[in-house]
Amino acid sequence: MKSNAIDLATFTELQETAGVDFVNELVDTYFEEAPGMLAELRSAHAERAADRFRRAAHSLKSNSNTFGALTLGKLARELELGGLRDDVALLEALEAEYARVVAALKELRHG
Repeated sequence: MKSNAIDLATFTELQETAGVDFVNELVDTYFEEAPGMLAELRSAHAERAADRFRRAAHSLKSNSNTFGALTLGKLARELELGGLRDDVALLEALEAEYARVVAALKELRHG
């Protein structure tokens, strides 16, 4: 895999522990739920809803780290801990990294 969006050791360990089929199900669920988390981050940021913002960032961080999307997890953690800063660039970086993670997970599943 050319992308470093996913830490292969973490992903492989998850597959070995939980099983490939179950991990594929988890990835499908992630693909379904993560876009909503991203939308919630944007919405909560725009509405200055700090608790919603932190919860969405926390959920995205935790779910991403599960698969080894460590850079995405780190960006989400920065948002979670940083609160409602006017740092739209960080939100944009998070969304760009999410796109890389999706591509990498698809490659790992079909690879």
